Amino acid sequence: MTEHSLWRFSRALHRAINERQPVDLETLLDEEVDWAIYGPIDMYPFFGQRRGKAAVMEVIRQIADNFRVHRFIRESIMLGVDTAASMMRYSLTALDSNKPITLRIAHFAQFRAGRLTNLRVLVDTFDLVEQTVGYPIHLPRMAV
Repeated sequence: MTEHSLWRFSRALHRAINERQPVDLETLLDEEVDWAIYGPIDMYPFFGQRRGKAAVMEVIRQIADNFRVHRFIRESIMLGVDTAASMMRYSLTALDSNKPITLRIAHFAQFRAGRLTNLRVLVDTFDLVEQTVGYPIHLPRMAV
């Protein structure tokens, strides 16, 4: 049995971010990879949609310039032949403030011939923004 593409991609992604060694990740990206991280683009300019290997590698560089990943836990995962989806919890440090951040994401990935062709990441943005600004955000009560 061969290793699922998600495991190779996951290891390479974390090496690219924490160790600034993007070479392994670059070889696992399709030339026309379609990549999107849904979240507050005004606060995190590396969120949003990108297309192509060069654009995705720039996103990874920006993430590495801003955060260090300490730990991640896969809360649930589903694997298909060329697909993967999971809920994950990350422990990060914001490099500019040395502030710890915990982050919950869901991701959906598609692979072809071992290379990532499509990635969608949904971020628990409300929690992320509260941690970033350093205080709870109180929203008005919605009428029932």
